[in-house]
Amino acid sequence: HNTTQHNTTQHNTTQHNIKRKNLYDEVVELLKSVEKYNSNDNRILKANVYSDTMMMNQDLIELLMSNEGIKNKFFTNVNNTYVFDKQAFLWFLESKEFLPDSYTTYANKIGLTTDKKYISKSNDVVLDFPYKDCVLEGGQTKKDQKKDEIFFNEVIADSEITRMLSPKVFCNAKRYTKDGIEENITYNSNDNLIIKGNNLITIASLLSKYENKIKLIYIDPPYNTSGPTDTFSYNNTFKHSTWLTFMKNRLELAKKLLKTDGFICLTIDHAELFYIGCLMDEVLGRENRVGIITIYINPKGRQHEKFFSASTEYMLVYAKDIKYASFNKIAIDETKSAEFKLKDDNGKKYKLLPFIRERTNTKREKKPNFYYPIYVSSDLKELTLEKKSGFFEIFPTVNGIEYTWKTIPETFNKNNKNNYYHAEMEDGSIKIYHNYYEQQVFKNIWINKKYFPEFNGTNLLKKILGGNKFSYPKSLYAVMDTCKIMTSEDDIILDFFSGSGTTAHAVEELNYEDGGDRKYIIVEQLDYIKDVTVERMKYVIKEKQSTFVYCELKENAEKLISEIQSANDDNIEALKNKIFNDERIVSYIKTSDLINSNELFDALDLSDKKKALCDIIDKNKLYVNFSDIDDEEYNVSEADKRFTKSFYNEE
Repeated sequence: HNTTQHNTTQHNTTQHNIKRKNLYDEVVELLKSVEKYNSNDNRILKANVYSDTMMMNQDLIELLMSNEGIKNKFFTNVNNTYVFDKQAFLWFLESKEFLPDSYTTYANKIGLTTDKKYISKSNDVVLDFPYKDCVLEGGQTKKDQKKDEIFFNEVIADSEITRMLSPKVFCNAKRYTKDGIEENITYNSNDNLIIKGNNLITIASLLSKYENKIKLIYIDPPYNTSGPTDTFSYNNTFKHSTWLTFMKNRLELAKKLLKTDGFICLTIDHAELFYIGCLMDEVLGRENRVGIITIYINPKGRQHEKFFSASTEYMLVYAKDIKYASFNKIAIDETKSAEFKLKDDNGKKYKLLPFIRERTNTKREKKPNFYYPIYVSSDLKELTLEKKSGFFEIFPTVNGIEYTWKTIPETFNKNNKNNYYHAEMEDGSIKIYHNYYEQQVFKNIWINKKYFPEFNGTNLLKKILGGNKFSYPKSLYAVMDTCKIMTSEDDIILDFFSGSGTTAHAVEELNYEDGGDRKYIIVEQLDYIKDVTVERMKYVIKEKQSTFVYCELKENAEKLISEIQSANDDNIEALKNKIFNDERIVSYIKTSDLINSNELFDALDLSDKKKALCDIIDKNKLYVNFSDIDDEEYNVSEADKRFTKSFYNEE
């Protein structure tokens, strides 16, 4: 890594001292004059140029030396013999097309060089596999829909990953109750959590406390609908490989949070369905794929489609370990659920079904082991297989035809407790019934109108917040039914793409419905979490008599990122100078090198200037590490220290 850094610094210095605007155009013009280097659409065929450069092709050397400026730049006169610096030439070619990379060349390379020499030229080689991730910036409210939301494609040196994913300091913690807000709090294990911060880094911070403790992870990540750039309005475009990397890093960490019998559910549209499925097969195991649910969400369909009008989305369901996972016996269909009107001593809903199997293929001669007498007391309250005086002897017969019971005698005895069997006198004869507990077969297509986001997402949120302040919230009932199927009364549910807070709302509604005590943890990075998510949940807890804790990862360089994104043509230069003198830039770039890059920086448009500045900020320092909580440099308040230490059980 040190060798890579050294090379990068030398490379940056070389790049910043080259007046590349005119020189680059001259090189391009010269190369395009040769057919083998010029494509049909008038672009440089870099592969051919690379190959000939590496092979020191004589025709290419002569071509480059024919231009005096190019010759002076890339050839050195040694005793009247010109020596070609091929590595400097190749780096020069790349630098113009990928201008922001001129600050951090190593960020987009897996290098096998040292001192600009290839592996075959040196025994001192470092192989650096960078860690790549993305940071979301922007807004997802209705007002911000037309604004760009940037996914910064970051590559972080391997030696720095541990620091980036270390537990962070929490700040601004408050507990919201139906009676108001509590300040200066400590964390307790019964708290519901709403956390503001980068979700990858937040997941890493949660691991120390919640590893192997989450029963269900429900996520609705930003969709990637095949747009051409790295910017997107919510649920729109996000380059394919970048989006998959973004998801892979989060899924790998999130898997560690799941209990052995836990589930992860991810909703997506058709654009990335196959790819995210393949990725989840890799991360969670193909053998743990439970199913893919088609959810009918839009009866109108998407009106702008060229071909098929999309009316559905998909929910991919995976178990952490399918050997231990199971669904609850529950009915999510309202009609089926209404059939279970009775409750046992444990509060479980059931209905009564005949214990006799009255079918042609269940006659006595076909299943003789299922034909036996059941003895019923005269008051109909006791049922047994033991013959007793005064008890009625009941066989599975109807109109003289001998059928069978539903179980063999051994199973009858096993189930014959807690009023599982019932005897009823009907039309002068005794009939045997058994409890059939609430359940249904869950189909892989959900078409109930309760899953329409327009009615039970958008309109519901409008009613709570008094306006259309968030685009595309999920249907409350899609999340509720998922929780019904996969969680029990004291489980923890996590959503690290929480958006407007539908998952938290669903957990509260389900607890209110069945008396459960499920807990939720939801994570969101964008600022609307305060005006949308928190406000929504404040409304919910007043109705449900619940509480939640809101807290944030304590920012460091994150504030600098925010300043960059809000910059304009008038203040970008001042911001650049501020950043060039800030200790939070990547450590191996010298301030002098950055200052010498003014000409290059000035040639960029505003969006590229922002990207270049974001690229040089050390993303390890977006948030303050827990290990630095007592460092005076970070100015962590006593209240923040107290809450953070209580969260990590170190107070």
